[in-house]
Amino acid sequence: MRNAEHMIADGPIRRVLVANRGEIAVRIIRTLKQLGIESVLAVSAADRDTLGARLADRAVCIGPARATDSYLQIGTLIEAARGVGAQAIHPGYGFLSERAAFAAACEEHGVIFIGPTAAQIERVGDKLEARRCAEEAGVPIAPGGPVDSLPAALALAETIGYPVLIKAVGGGGGRGLKRANTPDELAALFDMASSEALAAFGDGRVFVECFVTQGRHVEVQILGDGDNIIHLGDRDCSVQRRYQKLIEEAPAPSLDDTMRRDLHAAAVRFSRHIGYRSLGTVEFLVDIARQRFYFLEMNARIQVEHPVTEQITGLDLVAEQIAVAQGQRLRLTQADVRLTGHAIECRINAEDPVHDFRPAPGRVTDAHFPVREGLRVDTHIERGAMISPYYDSMIAKVIATGQTRDEARRLLLASLADVRVDGVLNNIALHRAVLATPEFTAGGFDTGFLGRFLASPDAAAFIQPAQPVQGKR
Repeated sequence: MRNAEHMIADGPIRRVLVANRGEIAVRIIRTLKQLGIESVLAVSAADRDTLGARLADRAVCIGPARATDSYLQIGTLIEAARGVGAQAIHPGYGFLSERAAFAAACEEHGVIFIGPTAAQIERVGDKLEARRCAEEAGVPIAPGGPVDSLPAALALAETIGYPVLIKAVGGGGGRGLKRANTPDELAALFDMASSEALAAFGDGRVFVECFVTQGRHVEVQILGDGDNIIHLGDRDCSVQRRYQKLIEEAPAPSLDDTMRRDLHAAAVRFSRHIGYRSLGTVEFLVDIARQRFYFLEMNARIQVEHPVTEQITGLDLVAEQIAVAQGQRLRLTQADVRLTGHAIECRINAEDPVHDFRPAPGRVTDAHFPVREGLRVDTHIERGAMISPYYDSMIAKVIATGQTRDEARRLLLASLADVRVDGVLNNIALHRAVLATPEFTAGGFDTGFLGRFLASPDAAAFIQPAQPVQGKR
């Protein structure tokens, strides 16, 4: 990455509390080291002896293993930052990264939040408000709207046509999201979706939206300083299971130039409309049959899949986040952004593909990731590491970059054959099988691709994970 070292090191940020864990914490700490900024990692009791804790200049315990008692405690994190003299907090992704209350608490206590403002997080976090902003900015939104009762949902669904999606207003990650193909299904799922949304987000409101049968999940990375907004290209995230991404790539394959330009322009237009500051991702659903796209949401944080954008731009996105947080204007213009080559990322998780991808926590008895040109591995895992049942089951992100998409795909496929993670069930075999399919190789697939593959007779031989290798604990 070409620009981390050009950071102004004598700015207001000299010490950062990293309020996260796992691979993203390691990723942030590495950039802080390059910038000459001291890192303090906030760790739960379960994460005291981790790679991130050893890489950081200092680690401070913020509570017991359960996230609700540690990583989700706003007051404790603010107190930790002030106690160690950190000028800023980096929230990473997940946990409190998109909680407006966290950003507001940082502002209130004079701690820099490395991300957007609390008002912006709140605005885009409410899916109905985000839809309204998109509409005001002239960005297409899918037919649908808010509903406060089952009769209202049935009436709206009749108007826009089945199938429909019931979506949580405050949600994400597939929680509170249900597909209904008929009025009877809508009636059966409506209360369930609302209850799930309330339990997950403390907000039971839902809205109904048309379901695009052949849709691609395409997103645009943006960067803004509140006044200036640029895009850093697009990504395709259509390989999903249970509405959760598994493989991402940049740029999105099989998009015509007009569609790509329109997506970029729409993302910039939306972000400019809300005066966005920091990194953000504007996500779209591309209707393959009609060659249209619709606004889905904005993620007001760094994304899990940000490495593929870094690989094709040569930029360190964490460094750009920090620069903006220090009050700098954008250091790039749109003309400075050069998109070169193609990158594909696989999320390696400790999970059991045979049994509905349920998490498979345990101790990693051995781990090996190959080192070769064009390959990047973001991980916090090493021999003896514990995949905790309290947190996300991600082991690593393996990213391959090539001059062409097929070069990147072949490099990734060959590299995964040399990845070894013993002691826990994982999805490496599934990734290799998916990358080798004719449909993935051709590109341009829809979000139903993985489901079709898993339902095919050919899938069973590939998704059966090897039994975990037992070793010393």
